Amino acid sequence: MFDVLIIGGGAAGFYAAIHIAEAKPKLKIAILERGKEVLSKVKVSGGGRCNVTHAEFDPAELVKNYPRGEKELLGPFHTYCTGDTVAFFEERGVPLKIEEDGRMFPTSNSSGTIIDLFLKQAEQLGIKILKHSSVIDFEPIVSEKKAKVIEGWKVTSIKSDYTSKKLLIASGSSSKIWKILERLGHTIEPAVPSLFTFNIGDERIAGIQGLSTHAKVQILAKKIFNPKITIKLRSEVAAESLLESEGPILVTHWGLSGPAILKLSAWGAKLLGDFKYKFTIRVNWVPQFHEGAVLPYLMEIKDVEAKKTVLRTKALDIPRRLWTNLVRASDIDSDLKWADVTKVQLQNLSEQLTQGEFRVDGKSTFKEEFVTAGGVDLKEINFKTMQSKVLPGLYFAGEVINVDAITGGFNFQNAWTTGFIAAKGIVQENSFKFLLFLVSSS
Repeated sequence: MFDVLIIGGGAAGFYAAIHIAEAKPKLKIAILERGKEVLSKVKVSGGGRCNVTHAEFDPAELVKNYPRGEKELLGPFHTYCTGDTVAFFEERGVPLKIEEDGRMFPTSNSSGTIIDLFLKQAEQLGIKILKHSSVIDFEPIVSEKKAKVIEGWKVTSIKSDYTSKKLLIASGSSSKIWKILERLGHTIEPAVPSLFTFNIGDERIAGIQGLSTHAKVQILAKKIFNPKITIKLRSEVAAESLLESEGPILVTHWGLSGPAILKLSAWGAKLLGDFKYKFTIRVNWVPQFHEGAVLPYLMEIKDVEAKKTVLRTKALDIPRRLWTNLVRASDIDSDLKWADVTKVQLQNLSEQLTQGEFRVDGKSTFKEEFVTAGGVDLKEINFKTMQSKVLPGLYFAGEVINVDAITGGFNFQNAWTTGFIAAKGIVQENSFKFLLFLVSSS
């Protein structure tokens, strides 16, 4: 029998195992991994550099990056936050660095550094790693003497049966594990993608792949979309904005990506899933301007640059290729001079710049960031210990629970924090029971 079995050989599972073993070296601990390799998500994270965490050290600010779990993670982050993560790695010879956008990577710029550390620690601490051990089922071992008292856990893998006093689930968004948990009495929030880019086929962003700029993007309430109307009519009441985000936006071969888009995909994961990923966005390419201020500004440019063509005179601080496409979309000919442009055309251009609407028709996975919203209902977890409120002796860590974050290292910080809290909960419970035994036997 093991003292602790961990289902899932990922970031959360290894982090918890190491902390348990360091606190209680005599405990028998094993990690069950379904694949031939462990820490596969760590390997591909950050383009192979591993975005370990984010340089946000205030728990109250850190939780704002979690569309699901913001309230529940506040307490755990006060217990174990970004600074603790940095200290963990640096104390073990893996220093981290902060990049301009706040993301933190190992100074080696290699995820292999993190993987090697975990594997080395596991070996030194006597943690068994059982690969090719996909879990088929697990169930509580109920006391024969005391009804409904759980004495341990039986875990069945494709290789063997195991028993353990405590069971930690760190299997990520595994539908198979979720189904077992649901059968045992837990509520599971259905899975939906959380980080994805928007598929958009539109002439205004065609042929300018790779272009990046700062913009404000809004997701609009559902309405009938007419592809022939690419800007809002002045007499039309503006469609309601359900969500909005401002930041870098990237034009890709398939549509739009970048931090501003990914934030919307995370915060709108459930909503956009309900929309079946068919919806409309409104883009302000010059968010530094108030919407009503752009037209008067263009009227001034009309007087100052009268002899120049509109197409070649980039009047605002946006990429030239984008300016060219928006000018053409405003029914302004390539050789039209500012002196000859009409007020209606300038109105069109102003609205293309600040209120252009784009039809989103589907999604694409963002690089290797396979992040999913969904999992064990947060109300069924004690976040002081990460223990199940439904099944004593069962613990959770990482993305198996209904917590997810925007891109930037925040999902890993959830893994480190919940892994640590679960380890602490498991160790404290074992110590408490041992103390009771000593008292009762004296």
